Amino acid sequence: MLTSLSLIFLVGLLTAGIFQKLRLPRIIGMLITGIVIGPYVLDFLDPSILGISAELRQIALIIILIKAGLSLDINDLKKVGRPAILMSFLPAVFEILAFVIFAPSLLGVSLIEAAIIGAVLGAVSPAVVVPKMVNLMETKYGTNKSIPQLILAGASLDDVFVIVLFTTFVSMAQGGSASVMDFAGIPISIILGILLGAVTGFFLAVFFEKAYTNKNKIRNSTKVIIILGLSFLLISIENWLENFVPVSGLLAVMSMACVLQIKSTDKVSKRLSEKFGKLWIAAEVILFVLVGAAVNISYTFKAGLVSIGLIFIALVFRSAGVLICMIGTKLNFKERLFCVIAYLPKATVQAAIGAVPLSLGLPCGNIVLSIAVLSIIITAPLGAFGMDIGYKRLLKKSE
Repeated sequence: MLTSLSLIFLVGLLTAGIFQKLRLPRIIGMLITGIVIGPYVLDFLDPSILGISAELRQIALIIILIKAGLSLDINDLKKVGRPAILMSFLPAVFEILAFVIFAPSLLGVSLIEAAIIGAVLGAVSPAVVVPKMVNLMETKYGTNKSIPQLILAGASLDDVFVIVLFTTFVSMAQGGSASVMDFAGIPISIILGILLGAVTGFFLAVFFEKAYTNKNKIRNSTKVIIILGLSFLLISIENWLENFVPVSGLLAVMSMACVLQIKSTDKVSKRLSEKFGKLWIAAEVILFVLVGAAVNISYTFKAGLVSIGLIFIALVFRSAGVLICMIGTKLNFKERLFCVIAYLPKATVQAAIGAVPLSLGLPCGNIVLSIAVLSIIITAPLGAFGMDIGYKRLLKKSE
């Protein structure tokens, strides 16, 4: 395991550095590293690492969501209420619709199988998008119109919506049926996740404040460990309650960090944000190298040109959905174009659920996995590269 971790960190950082020198996104280097040293090419990673890959990726995602929550200004978030809500589901609906319309004739699948493919591909990748938006908030690009906050909020909610739809469609493909409660689970999961995180963040802030006033000052490093421990507990609560009531653990984590930032002094929240920023340096490498390692490159050759064309058709539909969300806002054409680019990348959700239909023995399993892999290879670099080269050209820097 230690050899695998050394490869992940050293080779991942090396290739990220090379790509940065070439003025390409670091994430591309990390993804390529994962693909090359992963089990489907050179097979250099220990099975014990691959066995906990999903958990390690989730920990990395938790770290960046905490940093996002600590960096998010709630007043800015209030300004983008309606578009953020629309961004949480409308682009995904448009993308799923594209697959339902075109996949049956192009891929020879049924309508429900087309819906499953669309649900797998419908989620934007928070692992790619969230770090970029946090960086934009820190460098003040687009913050005058709360653009990073808009994309951050929409992308965080988007996954909840898509995963609930995916679970429902898979159940229908297995011979089950969709009930009203299946779809009611989407807003319930979002609301309960936000409330759970907000309550946790409030009591955590009170605890930190009481400890400080009692002269038992808690070091920031200790606070980081406490926050991480509670974040892991919030994710566990989601798993414990999944058979009773849906709760979004990831939303709870970000909500907790937001409330903690509101209730803490600027100095404390800034220091905590800096601490999690340092943790993200290591977590980022683990996340994207392991996402790359989950990519079975052989499936890309099975997908074929038709699947590539279908992915791009779906991206056009998705982009139309994003633009509709922007109707009525004060964003100009360049800013709306940046929102479209930011909603292109796919990685984490596709790597997590792309193989589920195959493992369940569904007839569409192979084609779902093939297109999921292909979508990661195409859209993750495309979105990351587009955001990296586009933000200075398309967004204004606040004074």
